[in-house]
Amino acid sequence: MMLDAAFFDRLSQLRLVMGHRTSMNLTGNRKSIQKGSSMEFSDFREYMPGDDIRRIDWNAYGRLDRLYVKEYMEEKEAVVSILVDTSASMDYGAKKKSELACMLAAAFSYMGLNNMDRVILYDMGRMQQPFVAGGGKRALPKLADWLKQRSFEGAVDIEKALEALPLKGPGVTILISDFLQEVFVDKEQEFLEKLLRFLDYRKQKVVLLHVLAGEELSIELTGTRNLIDMEDQSTLRLTLDSGSIRAYEKTLQEFLERMRQECGKAGAFYEICSTKTDIYQLIFQDLRMLYDI
Repeated sequence: MMLDAAFFDRLSQLRLVMGHRTSMNLTGNRKSIQKGSSMEFSDFREYMPGDDIRRIDWNAYGRLDRLYVKEYMEEKEAVVSILVDTSASMDYGAKKKSELACMLAAAFSYMGLNNMDRVILYDMGRMQQPFVAGGGKRALPKLADWLKQRSFEGAVDIEKALEALPLKGPGVTILISDFLQEVFVDKEQEFLEKLLRFLDYRKQKVVLLHVLAGEELSIELTGTRNLIDMEDQSTLRLTLDSGSIRAYEKTLQEFLERMRQECGKAGAFYEICSTKTDIYQLIFQDLRMLYDI
């Protein structure tokens, strides 16, 4: 991964926007709807037996002749779940989709760790072996090693991966994939709607990063070619002329637009991430709506 210190220094200024306030019993930098013991004042309420007498507002008692206690917003640790598609199709391109996927995962992991969130990285092909990172930026080297060890092979079932996701409270779920599965391409609208409803029910702010190779977005090949499916090794002999290229591009744009519309209706964030786009532009410009700077 070609990410340098200057890149991470800029990331330090960014913080992910949370769609749902956190409510887990963990200490961190996110404000919870629960009341606790941080120093940020929230409200007053009448004293009840068992309350900490150190929280009694004696000035209010002097004015109103009734006991009130101060409540504070409790700071909680948010959970950022990042799911990386490790199917064989992600290993395609002169600049491989897999490399961009890992860079995006590293960037958002760092953002979470820098803000003392808990980051959990999932390999969609091996959901039972996640990498759990906490404790701030010190976890980054081990996280980077975990990403380097990913192997992109075979097929991945995104639906089953999400069903195996152990979400225990509100947070952010980031899916990094090329979404080149039949359920998305052929039945995409119904399936994606179901997927987004499921994550919303689990109180997740959903981010879909649609990683595609530049060669997939703009066809430059011509002539008769033998196309080989990277996942099931099936073959297709196809003549690439102007007509077939136009048909492909039309179908692709319709697919991407449907993805965008369904995400928009569900309140999920969606962005196409091309391998031909500079990582600085992707993170600091194209994805800027994700941040609470």
